[in-house]
Amino acid sequence: MKRIVFHQDVYTFHIDFAGHVSNIVYIQWMEIGRLKLLEAVDMRVDRIAEQDNILPTLVATEIQYKKPLFLGDRVRIEVWLSSLKNVSAVVEFRFFNQAEELTTTGRQTGLFINATDHKPHRISKEQRTAFANYLAAP
Repeated sequence: MKRIVFHQDVYTFHIDFAGHVSNIVYIQWMEIGRLKLLEAVDMRVDRIAEQDNILPTLVATEIQYKKPLFLGDRVRIEVWLSSLKNVSAVVEFRFFNQAEELTTTGRQTGLFINATDHKPHRISKEQRTAFANYLAAP
């Protein structure tokens, strides 16, 4: 199984009043990870909305904070799928600090919807096959 792996630096504007990375920043990093995953399977959001009439839409987000991240940290983020169904997928996230310590885990459930009527949309066999490279074995 492949994973999307990318890095983010922690800057002053990521820090909350408690002195560590704000919870909203993790949501932004998860968005970046989902977009990278969609690009990797040739489903760029701008293209699938216009050409395939599909809108990937979030229906749930979970985050578990294990260790804080601080100003100056370099974060490694891993992204993959733990579930892929006909109209939905579960995306997993792991965040590590520069010491390779797991700091945060996350999970988002996404639904593919039709851009016209906003009802669930079945992804094609070809799209399922492309996603399969990033799907964890059960």
